[in-house]
Amino acid sequence: MLVHTIDEVREQVRNWKKQGLTVGLVPTMGALHAGHKSLIDKSVSKCDKTVVSVFVNPIQFCPGEDLDKYPRTLDADEKLCTDAGVDLVFAPNPKEMYGDVNIMSNDFLTYVIPPFFYVNKLCGKSRVGHFDGVCTVVNKLFNIVQPDFAFFGEKDRQQLIILKKMVKDLNIPVEIIPCPIVREDSGLALSSRNKYLSPEDKVNALALSKILFNIKACYNKGITDVEALTETAYSYLTERHSLEYLEFRDADDLEEKTVADDNTIVFIALKIGDVRLIDNIAL
Repeated sequence: MLVHTIDEVREQVRNWKKQGLTVGLVPTMGALHAGHKSLIDKSVSKCDKTVVSVFVNPIQFCPGEDLDKYPRTLDADEKLCTDAGVDLVFAPNPKEMYGDVNIMSNDFLTYVIPPFFYVNKLCGKSRVGHFDGVCTVVNKLFNIVQPDFAFFGEKDRQQLIILKKMVKDLNIPVEIIPCPIVREDSGLALSSRNKYLSPEDKVNALALSKILFNIKACYNKGITDVEALTETAYSYLTERHSLEYLEFRDADDLEEKTVADDNTIVFIALKIGDVRLIDNIAL
């Protein structure tokens, strides 16, 4: 069932809760692919009822980013959800979520601001305010749906760590379920932004996964010095790649690592033309 209003969601979930049913939430921005479906499948298998939100959240886009051209494929998204056994698709517009206020200014909108230590690095350095928008919309979705479980992909692992911190600090009664990265056979992590890549760019994009897989292989052979592991990346980069970061961080609190261990995540972001891609791997 497709609904567009908060009242419709609350009424349906209220009925489920009265029956003692568990509710899973899969928050998305639409343009659903096999990666999203893996989250949906996990929710459908674990919970009695599954809600998928489809909302391109304007307040998590920074100036100059691709809000206007971000792919919107609601009909296809609804079909994927229906075929996968989703019980409710919630597709609000910005006014339904934020009212009539100027949503692009926190002078008029209450934001949820995650800890500075968690956002002043990795994607947060170049996307100032992005995680404020993410935490705000996810907190709102938690309040609207009141799920027992919420499912997030590990491809956006900085986001995942920040949201787990938000849930803990704000005592939100929801359990966050991390779900593994889904990759193409080539190794490329699935992303809605892959649609922007030309066939040639898609080949160049394999540098992300190749760098990460090679670093993990080197770590498994006993190399733990982060500087040495970082050096292994450069042979995969060409003039087609603009590396934004390649960093080794703690899996729990994003503290920087100088020596890799089993609680280390390697994060990478690079641009191919105008397309910014991210990926990560756990050591």
